[in-house]
Amino acid sequence: MIQQVSDSELELMKIVWANGGSVLYAQIMEELTKAGRTWQKNTIITLLSRLVEKGLLKTNKIGRRNEYTAVVSESDYQAAQTQTLLNKLYEGNAKGLVTTLIQREMLSSEDYEELRQFWEKERDGR
Repeated sequence: MIQQVSDSELELMKIVWANGGSVLYAQIMEELTKAGRTWQKNTIITLLSRLVEKGLLKTNKIGRRNEYTAVVSESDYQAAQTQTLLNKLYEGNAKGLVTTLIQREMLSSEDYEELRQFWEKERDGR
């Protein structure tokens, strides 16, 4: 089971995923600065350590630099969080989630059509 992470931890994971799944600490700092984040070094180190403890990242020393590598892919994390959401809010009923998306117009007709085509392609491919 993939552990849930805080919003701040997720922000760091997104940086790792966006950089091909492996990133140096300096690159993380650069990306955070670009995003206007002014987190202290100790805060970032703590968040990265938590992600390692939770099994989402592993660390590798390259000389005196730390490289952080994703153990869990973004799609696997998204799938696990989606399952958690389904279980919490819809008792595992995906149809309930899709119904809400359509009724609240969170899913456009173009999105619906793309999903329908995807579904047909998947069904025919099996």
